[in-house]
This record gives sequence, structure tokens and C-alpha cells, in this order.
Amino acid sequence: MDITTMVFVLALGNLALCAALFFFEFGSRKAPSLSTWAISRQCQAAGWLLLYFRGSGVAPDLVSIPIGYGLLFAGVALEAGSLWEVAGRPRWRRYVYPLLGASIAAFLACYAIDQIGLRVVASSLILGGFYLLGAAALALGWRNGSMLRRFLVVSLALLSLLVAARAILALTMPGGWGWISNALVQALSSGAFVLLMLLTAFGYLLLSREQLQQELERLEMTDPLTDAPNRRGFFNLLAPWMALARRPGQPTAVVLLDLDQFKRINDGYGHPAGDVVLRTMVDTCKRQLRDSDILGRMAGVEFALLLPRTDLLDALLVSERIRRAIEATPVKTERAIIKMTASFGVTTIRPEDTTVSLFQRADEALRAAKQGGRNKVVQAVTPVVPEAWVPPAS
Repeated sequence: MDITTMVFVLALGNLALCAALFFFEFGSRKAPSLSTWAISRQCQAAGWLLLYFRGSGVAPDLVSIPIGYGLLFAGVALEAGSLWEVAGRPRWRRYVYPLLGASIAAFLACYAIDQIGLRVVASSLILGGFYLLGAAALALGWRNGSMLRRFLVVSLALLSLLVAARAILALTMPGGWGWISNALVQALSSGAFVLLMLLTAFGYLLLSREQLQQELERLEMTDPLTDAPNRRGFFNLLAPWMALARRPGQPTAVVLLDLDQFKRINDGYGHPAGDVVLRTMVDTCKRQLRDSDILGRMAGVEFALLLPRTDLLDALLVSERIRRAIEATPVKTERAIIKMTASFGVTTIRPEDTTVSLFQRADEALRAAKQGGRNKVVQAVTPVVPEAWVPPAS
């Protein structure tokens, strides 16, 4: 593939991606990273088109080359920025924009000094550097990243170095090195541009889909209001501790807690105030818990605590500490300052327990706390084990 055909393919490819993305997201609100990525593709398409028409009479070289490369640099820089946005670094603009400005200024200086040689060196180094910057953004999630993310990091890094190799070879060995000629490096560099266009396009879209799927899976297990595990998520986290309870070892406690007279808050101050109370209560509880403890929202204003390796006495102490913290933490809303109390039912997991028997026992203790005047901690009743029958002596 000659250079002219390669530039035309890159221009058409980026235009096709812009069109597909426009109709895919038509009428919907785009994420910031997706908007940046779409603009980067538009810049690259315009840049490659200008470079394709250079010297053809449509656009003179003095216009098409500086503006075309400037748009190309901006497109690749914004593409790297969109990857930094996906990586959770929204401040990328304060670093990428000055770097982009300096890169364009350096290219224009090289173009003014030597319109062919230095231009090739500068453009290869700048484009390879920005592509490598995008690979570095993906590499931030290497440890916990998927195989797709790791593949993209390695591929983008290698292709970025291949693009920059053209400049390195031109600087160090203008005549080539052995069988590695400038023509071969130029051909490989052209192929690398096409592969980078495809990899960054499909890689970005697949990563976005992967993140969306992970978010949907998280929402299936998480309460959106309090960001605590929902009923399904809590039972999934409880399952291994139910299995461990059948083996000898340290006990695990489960606590049910319910906010007292919560309905009066929704009725008197509105549901927004109730939401603030729930979030504050969850934050108050978490400050009293260990990192290994789990707080889940079961339904409405009923929450459950999983306290691993905690016996009944320690669970009662933890529940009492949380009860006092809730009572001592007034919640400030737009309409009033609301004081809350909570009732607790405490038990431990027994070897013969199922989730039904476990929560039935904890719920009975919670009801006893409610019936006893609320704002109390009550332990589940431990069944009395009858003494073994001994036959009378003959």
C-alpha cells in the first residue's frame, strides 16, 4: 500500500467511524469521554483528508500540511485524553493541551527549517508519543484489568513504538541498518497507522461496553441510594460464612437493624429528607465497623450487618455502639434537623442454620426490641438444649 492510498484509507475509515458514532448516539446524552473521542475522530478524519489532497490543487501544501498535521496531532491527543477520562483522570486537559501546543509549535519549526526530512521525524515522534500516552492511560488498570485491556495496552504500546521507529531510524541511521531499510520501516509505519485506527476504535467501544456491563452487574447487587449491598448482594456475601459456620472455629454474627418510626419522616418532611436520613445512617454505621464487616440494605429501612469472626457478646457491644452513634447524630435536612433511633436484633450463625432460620431468629429479636420500647439491642433467644437422658440404675 503506497502512502497516498494509506492516507485515503485512514481518512475514509475515520469518517466512517464518525458517521456510525453520530447515528448510534443520535438524540442521546453522551458521556464526556465519548464526546472527546468523537471529536478526536473528526479531527483525525479532517487531518488525513487534508494530507490526502496536498499537492493536488485542491489545497496548497502551505495550507494542507501545517493544518492537516495540526488536526492530526489534536485528534490523537484528544483520543489519548478520552482514554485518560475513562481511566478516571478528568484533569488530563491541563497536561495534554500544553503538550499539544508545544508539539504543534515544534512541528511548525521543523517544517519551516526542512520541509521533508525534519517534518517526517517530528510527525512520527509526536504521533507515536501521543499514542503511547493513550496506552499509558489503559495501563493504569493493568493489575485489575481484563484481558481485553491488557491486550490493548501491549498492542498500542508496540504500534506506537513502531510509528516512532521511523523517526528514530531517520535520525540515527539515515541510510537504514542492514536489511532494515527506510522503505521497510515506512511500510511498517503505514500499516501501524491503520492498525492503530482499528484498535483504538474497536478497543474503545469494547472497553466502554465492558465498563457498562460491569456497572450493570454492580447495580444488580448494590442499593443505588445508600451504595450498600442490596438484599441479593448481601445474601451472596453471606453464603460463604454460612458454609464456614458448619466447621469448628470462631463464630460469625448477623444483626438486623431497623430505624424507629421512619414513616413519620417521609410523611412529615418528604421523601428527599428520608433519603438524607438513610444515607446519614449508613455513613454513621460504617464509621463504627471494621473493613471486613458488611452492611446491607434488606428492604425499606431494614438493614443487616454481617460481622465475621465475632461472637454474640462482641456483636452486642458493636450493636450498642452503633445504636448510640445513631441516637447522637442528628440529621440536618432542608426542612428540619431530625433525630433518629434504631432497634437491633442480634444473633450468630449456627451450624444447622439456613438463611431462613437465621433471619427468622434475628427478626424475632428485632421485633422484641420494637415491642420493648424501641431504641434497644436485643439478642436472639438461645434454645435450651435438654440434658441427655440417663437410664436409672437397676
